[in-house]
Amino acid sequence: MKRTDAARRTVVPSGRSTRATTTVGAIAALASLVLTACTADTETAHRASPAARSEATAADGKLTYAQDLRISDAKQHLITSCMRKKGFRFWEEEPLSLEESRPIGYVQDDVDWARSHGYGSRITAKENRARLRNPNIAYRNSLPRSRQKAYDIAMDGGQDAVLLKSPTPFGGTITKQSGGCVSQAEKALYGDPAAWFRSDATVSNLRPLYVDKLLRDKEFKSAVSAWSRCMSNAGHPFPDPNAARQSTREHSAEQTRAEEAKTFANETRIAVADATCARSVSLRSIGQRREAHYVTELARKYGNALDANRQMQQHALTRAERIVPARS
Repeated sequence: MKRTDAARRTVVPSGRSTRATTTVGAIAALASLVLTACTADTETAHRASPAARSEATAADGKLTYAQDLRISDAKQHLITSCMRKKGFRFWEEEPLSLEESRPIGYVQDDVDWARSHGYGSRITAKENRARLRNPNIAYRNSLPRSRQKAYDIAMDGGQDAVLLKSPTPFGGTITKQSGGCVSQAEKALYGDPAAWFRSDATVSNLRPLYVDKLLRDKEFKSAVSAWSRCMSNAGHPFPDPNAARQSTREHSAEQTRAEEAKTFANETRIAVADATCARSVSLRSIGQRREAHYVTELARKYGNALDANRQMQQHALTRAERIVPARS
């Protein structure tokens, strides 16, 4: 999982940008888009290993982030194999560990994770370094222009690839090239790349339709206020979790090792207090309950897209389990 503060991105390590970025595991992301993607809710689960914690609620039918990652890793593997068969050198991304890949939502209440990683700034820096060193970018740039064109065609069909289009729930249209090894990988996992794109374009863009409602929700706002009082008592006066997190990002991009260590120590202190207060006021469980209410409202209109997306993800997971192991 490439780690983000809301939802994961599917990253194709080609060195080229695509016309659309879609998510993997949109159902799982939707169900925890604002709050947190950590699904387990018991003290035992918080003390469990990352693998056990990530699988804790798989029985409810939604993909866990570990399963989501497995699909993404399988896609990477399929693209790598396909590109090599087409005569190009290709390197599969070195994945983050399962613990490092854990998504962070609006609410982060895993105290142990916060104690080790803060808000994940070092993990993000690690990702950025890997992205800059991506050997596929350097390899493509080293090719003659004619071979670069052949590389692009092999990867995603190039400029003459089929252009998929899908409207978004909030207006506008998303487009994406469909061809080459990327399309082949999606076909192997999801069955129909075009159907997957349409479903994912809808489901992964439902957030704007309900986020504001959730953040203004009376019960959720009351829980955030309780969190804020707890944080103030701990010496960290912030109005909400986002403000706490943003405060740790206000530093120079260029830091000495000593400065970075000091910055990270501050980030960790705030993140631990944040997680501790979130648990003490049950912010996540309250938020998840209210979020479910608004997602259910959307399901009345977008139920078919949600069902189709979920079915294709389950199909992709079954295929991925035959292709790559789970991350550890």
